[in-house]
Amino acid sequence: MPVKNRFAELQDEITTWRRDLHENPEILFDTHRTSALVAERLEAFGCDEVVTGIGRTGVVGVIKGKSNGSGKVIGLRADMDALPINEQTGVEYASKTPNAMHACGHDGHTAMLLGAAKYLSETRNFDGTVVVIFQPAEEGGGGGREMCEDGMMERWGIQEVYGMHNWPGLPVGSFAIRPGAFFAATDQFDIEFEGRGGHAAKPHETVDTTVMSAQAVLALQTIASRNADPVDQVVVSVTSFETSSKAFNVIPQRVQLKGTVRTMSKEMREIAETRIKEICEGIATTFGGTVNVRYIRGYPVMVNSEEQTEFAADVARKVSGNCDDAALVMGGEDFAFMLEERPGAYILVGNGDSASVHHPEYNFNDEAIPAGCSWWAEIVENRMPAA
Repeated sequence: MPVKNRFAELQDEITTWRRDLHENPEILFDTHRTSALVAERLEAFGCDEVVTGIGRTGVVGVIKGKSNGSGKVIGLRADMDALPINEQTGVEYASKTPNAMHACGHDGHTAMLLGAAKYLSETRNFDGTVVVIFQPAEEGGGGGREMCEDGMMERWGIQEVYGMHNWPGLPVGSFAIRPGAFFAATDQFDIEFEGRGGHAAKPHETVDTTVMSAQAVLALQTIASRNADPVDQVVVSVTSFETSSKAFNVIPQRVQLKGTVRTMSKEMREIAETRIKEICEGIATTFGGTVNVRYIRGYPVMVNSEEQTEFAADVARKVSGNCDDAALVMGGEDFAFMLEERPGAYILVGNGDSASVHHPEYNFNDEAIPAGCSWWAEIVENRMPAA
């Protein structure tokens, strides 16, 4: 069961779709053009049902197999949104929109799932129902959560859900996956220290927020080194340090710190949040100031189900001949919300030797299209074989 011949035939057409999406990127939930194109194509393919407006601008298509003796319903999800980055690829189909580009390959994910939907609508060589899910706002907007909160899983009776992401550095068309925790929970913090500002020549008359904040930046690193079990994963990064005064001779009244926390378990996430608050409050008290800590929870840990991961890996091996063991990824992925609702698996497909995702020179590799489409189709035909 190698790459399906039908996808070799469709590759040029799917590539045209992909490059059109690349040329017209849309951010977060503002995927109006993209969503309309997706819905239009699903209608043209002959999907049994096409619904827009799920999770604000998400699109869902339903494809019924030749039979439904199994009663199974499988969801396949692709993300549609782009990033606020100015493209520097120089390709002829580069973004026409300033400060917006498909720097993470969601154009490729959408095109590949459309290709799979076209094939599945043509053949219907399965026993059950497929729900193709096109999601907005993966890049920080939580579109997956909103689609779930709109009742998507219950409305269409989805029992399992599968996702895919291209991966630079992995050979084109090859796959990698891991069971259990895969992508990290991604949280943010916003910390404001307040003291008593004053002249730099009279530090004894001030409560120095710069000193407080500098101590906090260093102390926060002890969460990983002294509070976490050495075999657990946690990354605490202070990424912004801004004082209320920019003068050379003024000790500022306030300092604001911002940053991110990445964890791989619910327990470590709780520890990190608690210790950030305790450390900052302790430092503020020690130096005679006050602090306000705002901890903002983002995407949860993305956890692949054991059974579905094994199945997804088997399908990948049949399509490409191999499926590597993927490393843990400390980046976030909002497919985590869907995997909290239903068992399923998320796999990586090789993008070859390209710039990394979220880089202005990144570009999706169209040579990965046949393998990605084949994996989607084989997930359906193997999980719900025709009666």
